Amino acid sequence: MGLGSVRHADVICADGGRRLARPGWRRIILTFFRATLEFVGENQNITLSVPREVLRRVKRLAADRDTSVSALMTEALTQLADANRRYTTARKRALAAMKSARSLGTRGRPTWTRDELHER
Repeated sequence: MGLGSVRHADVICADGGRRLARPGWRRIILTFFRATLEFVGENQNITLSVPREVLRRVKRLAADRDTSVSALMTEALTQLADANRRYTTARKRALAAMKSARSLGTRGRPTWTRDELHER
């Protein structure tokens, strides 16, 4: 059974028992202090290769923020993709503005010569 065909989910309780959860949820792991929710079909696993020192520092950062390395990576990648989208949109808007620039009354030909511009 693939992830897309899951019709119900299990709730895994701290006492080890299982119960049905809402449709669309893969599973919920309940502990005394926290509930972790995993959505079906919305996340894709990837493999990253990072230097050990970087991974050690990221794990410490995740622990300090009470989150996971995956959540930190999701946030960082989302910010990167959003910044790229904003840049692309601004670039397209700027190029369109240059193509439809207002006429300066010269009809695309200068009415002056180089020597006139550089007279002293």
